Amino acid sequence: MSRIDAVLEAARAKLTRIEARDVPAALRRGALLVDIRPAAQRALEGDVPAALVIERNVLEWRLDPTSDARLPQAVGDDVEWIVLCSEGYTSSLAAASLVDLGLHSATDVIGGYQALKSDGVLAALS
Repeated sequence: MSRIDAVLEAARAKLTRIEARDVPAALRRGALLVDIRPAAQRALEGDVPAALVIERNVLEWRLDPTSDARLPQAVGDDVEWIVLCSEGYTSSLAAASLVDLGLHSATDVIGGYQALKSDGVLAALS
């Protein structure tokens, strides 16, 4: 196993990941979807209207409720953040980083944007 595969496995062990089909129900219960894909990738693949766009390089600062750079939605440690990347790899690392910050409800979408698209979930998020 490569080192990055081991890091990814350890990150995912911290998460209760969700399937793309479960994202709409999570949003209805109050979870917040965060799209961390870079602008060029969003332009190529498409946007997710229900998602907050926070690029990966500033994610922790924006979602940490103790940070001066936090978003208004970052009101506490109990916010359910669902991180989304293109295929569900980078989002696992990012969500695990949020868990390490004390945001224990953070998770990601298995298969990322590609799963939302292939499972027909994007229409439900408009």
